[in-house]
Amino acid sequence: MKLQFLGSGDAFGSGGRFNTCFHLERGAPGNVLIDCGATSMVAIRKWQVDPNDVALILISHLHGDHFGGLPFFLLDAQLVSRRTRPLLIAGPPGLSQRLTTVMEAMFAGSTTIERKFGLDILELELHRRAELNGLAVTPYLMKHYSGAPSYALRLEVDGKVVTYSGDTEWVDELIPAARDADLFICEAYFFDKAIRYHVDYSTLVRRLPDIGARRTIITHMSAELLGRQDEIALEAAHDGLVVEL
Repeated sequence: MKLQFLGSGDAFGSGGRFNTCFHLERGAPGNVLIDCGATSMVAIRKWQVDPNDVALILISHLHGDHFGGLPFFLLDAQLVSRRTRPLLIAGPPGLSQRLTTVMEAMFAGSTTIERKFGLDILELELHRRAELNGLAVTPYLMKHYSGAPSYALRLEVDGKVVTYSGDTEWVDELIPAARDADLFICEAYFFDKAIRYHVDYSTLVRRLPDIGARRTIITHMSAELLGRQDEIALEAAHDGLVVEL
């Protein structure tokens, strides 16, 4: 099993990076996307991922750089990739209505066309462990305004635990979300500048001992933090990075 950072960037393309999208390759019962930002179909093509092998898409929160690629993914599935296998998309409450709104705004009529594949939308309940397509996911509430709950996602898959913070300023919910994880993927926006709704690298480093994750990789870095990578002790993601689990 391996995880590839198809996109590791922020909302603004800092460093020329794609929006957030991680690909968990695990074979049967199908691969997983974790977030699907607006540029994700471009990243999928660049890294030669077959979208038809993706059985599940997990969404952390409803900002365009994290879920705005879904209209493109769904249209590609219907018109280009000719998908026939079912697809499950799971994310926070409000996902179904927001996705419909965005699809109609971007591609009018796209939500009413009959698809040749089954599509299910599941809205995850806070702290409730859900078993989906051979993995388990538990959402934890983060502090990041998106007009709907913003989640960190704790995945249990093939005997491993992978936690993804989504976007958030530091909250103590990150401790149980990522406790003893084999891989903790956490956003770090600035080096030591504290702002609302995003965690800074220095705060994260101070709090990591409370979490005890075996491996931590930071992502979603601003231009400022990208420019200070020689000062970073933690692993930092880049587009295309592959992690073996």
